[in-house]
Amino acid sequence: MPGGSPREPAIAIAALRRDYGDTVALRSVSLELERGQTLTVLGPNGAGKTTLLRILAGLLRPTSGQVAVLGCSLPGEAWRIRSRIGYLGHQPLLYRELTLRENLRFHGRLFGLGDEGSERIEQLLHSVGLSRRADDRVRELSAGMVQRLAACRAILHSPELLLMDEPLAHVDPEAASALGPLIGPSADRTRVVVTHDVAAGLAEADQVLALARDGSVLTTGAADSYSEDELRATYAAGDAFPTDVGTAGFPQLRAAQGPLIRRGFGSKRRAGR
Repeated sequence: MPGGSPREPAIAIAALRRDYGDTVALRSVSLELERGQTLTVLGPNGAGKTTLLRILAGLLRPTSGQVAVLGCSLPGEAWRIRSRIGYLGHQPLLYRELTLRENLRFHGRLFGLGDEGSERIEQLLHSVGLSRRADDRVRELSAGMVQRLAACRAILHSPELLLMDEPLAHVDPEAASALGPLIGPSADRTRVVVTHDVAAGLAEADQVLALARDGSVLTTGAADSYSEDELRATYAAGDAFPTDVGTAGFPQLRAAQGPLIRRGFGSKRRAGR
């Protein structure tokens, strides 16, 4: 079995920092996420949410700190986890001049899918309502259709860890319902989901991480310990008041004490999960 044991957390981060030149994108981020759990990442634009996903995917090197994913230390062992991760980011990672089916077949070969790959491709296309467009080129699709196809690409190889950056962007309610069973919470898959939708993010989360605009941690902990209103207030505070310029009037930030950390045990498992 590849690196890691079932008892190890899916993700372990300690004092993570990432700089872009003189700009700090992430500072002093620490957390653990158990296997099969969902981490919802909240924060304003520029808070480092996408940077965090790219580091977890092995696409960016941290400036300092420690990161372990599925029992493998990053970035040194990134090669060991790439086939075990699905990534759904702002870019669909699809070839515009290839058809839908050709794109999925190409990615299936990259992940070493055998004869079963063709059957899975057809199942996925059907599940997201794209079977009739399977032989059309990607450039002919709407933005919502491209996002549905990108979701199929991300889960084609049944990854253990799914990293998603606003996965329902450009998707209408009907398509979102179709995507739910594919990319939603599952006991067999760990997920990290970046979103601006506080209510939806909290509803699916086991753990929550809220980042301030300066890349520092506003609050992190078990989702059960937060209310939606409290997270909205914390989110708004982080947008308006980066932690390095003061936080008067926003006790959620606890500027003098560092980030607010909620301790919780177990996971947030609602009916049907």
